Amino acid sequence: MSASTAARQKKVLLVDDHPLVREGIRMALAGERDLTVCGEAADAPDALRAIETTGPDVAVVDLALKDSSGLELIKDIRLRWPKLPVLVLSMRDEGVYAERVLRAGALGYVTKEDGSRKVVEGIRKVLAGHIYVNDRIASKVMGRIVAGGQGDGSAVDSLSDRELAVFELIGQGIPTREIARKMHISPKTVDSYREHIKAKLRLDSATELLKHAVQWVQDEASA
Repeated sequence: MSASTAARQKKVLLVDDHPLVREGIRMALAGERDLTVCGEAADAPDALRAIETTGPDVAVVDLALKDSSGLELIKDIRLRWPKLPVLVLSMRDEGVYAERVLRAGALGYVTKEDGSRKVVEGIRKVLAGHIYVNDRIASKVMGRIVAGGQGDGSAVDSLSDRELAVFELIGQGIPTREIARKMHISPKTVDSYREHIKAKLRLDSATELLKHAVQWVQDEASA
């Protein structure tokens, strides 16, 4: 590769806690003359350090990171590097998370089922400053706009980003202290989120909350 070609390449940072996923994206980008992987990270702290040291032109971020929240990472990136475009690549249900990541500051959302070509296409789109989502996401967002922001979402849609993170971890059977450790908050704060979630979902007890959360996680996994 010539020096002039390397100079024209856009640098891509990969943030995913699965090495095989990062390797797959790296291989997909290897044949692209205008793109190159400048670094990799498995969690939010490493990702922030990598941005500082490698100066990427775009970041591809998973939502489920090692002891970190991809959604909170996107917010941090937007605050510290507002001009750095972010493309989310995730296994999580786009219907639940796509709008949240766009509000957090990402420019695009691709599911891992969409395949590597969609990832490459999404990278180029967000580098150009465009929003990149599939037709299903676009229709849902437009539907909410037409409905004045109300839409026809489920009660879970009413949860804040942090409440949704706690709700999902509860559904995975993770105890309060471990949730606190993963989210870098106190157990008392986790308990407070639990109460807010119960109120919003109109649940009367911790048992009902657990059952509801487990069912929601199972439904998301089978969607």
